[in-house]
Amino acid sequence: TTAKAAGLYMICTMSKNAAERRGFADALMLDWRGYVAEATGANVFFVRDGVIHTPRVEHILDGITRQTVIEIAREKGIEVVVRDIKPEELSDFTECFLTGTAVEVTPVAEVGEYRFTPGALSLDLMDHYGRLVRRQL
Repeated sequence: TTAKAAGLYMICTMSKNAAERRGFADALMLDWRGYVAEATGANVFFVRDGVIHTPRVEHILDGITRQTVIEIAREKGIEVVVRDIKPEELSDFTECFLTGTAVEVTPVAEVGEYRFTPGALSLDLMDHYGRLVRRQL
């Protein structure tokens, strides 16, 4: 999980293709224990009551964009909880966003049956990250 690996790309590509055939843009991957891991090419974050929740790095790629967004959030005084997340918890979250080199910070509107509203927190992080990488801060 500390390096990108060819095998991981194949299963993620297959999962993304399957999701696209069902009308979705991407797939949410679970780890071997059944907890939320990441999207097929990006890290995932959820928001509940102004607190950000994201999976532990023991079972995901600890992306540089992920690390940067966590740092930005904490600098802004936003609590970030890194923990195991059960798929059934998704109904408790109000916002969801992805981070990664290609997606930067991208709000998510739905994951399967679960709906999210891109809110002030995720939109602020998206804006802040965008200005940071374009050296506009």
